[in-house]
Amino acid sequence: MPQIDQLAETFSSQAFWLLVFFGISFFVVGRGMVPKVSGTMERRSKQIADDIAAAQAARDQADQEEEAWRVRENENRARAQALIAEAKAEAAAKSEKKIAAAQKRLDKKLEEADQELAAARAQAMGEIEAVATDAAQDIVARIAGITVTKPAAGKAVKEAMAHG
Repeated sequence: MPQIDQLAETFSSQAFWLLVFFGISFFVVGRGMVPKVSGTMERRSKQIADDIAAAQAARDQADQEEEAWRVRENENRARAQALIAEAKAEAAAKSEKKIAAAQKRLDKKLEEADQELAAARAQAMGEIEAVATDAAQDIVARIAGITVTKPAAGKAVKEAMAHG
């Protein structure tokens, strides 16, 4: 077979060129490109680690600021509740004073109205007694034919009204 016969003649040449190309590939790829790729990967890893550290620091700072904000917000809410309670108490006191003053005015008006009513009742009773006295004089004069004095008729009317 002629292919096998050529092997001995071309073997050394092929081995030489194989070593040359592998050597060139080793130096170009192994010594030239691999360190650059490794350096790039290391820089990226360092960048990612730095970014993660910065993000964690920012998160920690944001958590601290949020906690400080919550504390301030709770203090403000407590102060607002105190102001509201104070305003309610003040309004209740003012309302109570106004209600007390209005109640006094109403009590005074009620007392005046009671006095006017009592005076009107007394006046009405006086008028009723006067009319009853006149009516009693007229009735006695018509029925019995006797003349009764006004004081005697008034006394009889008062006794009748007192006993019902």
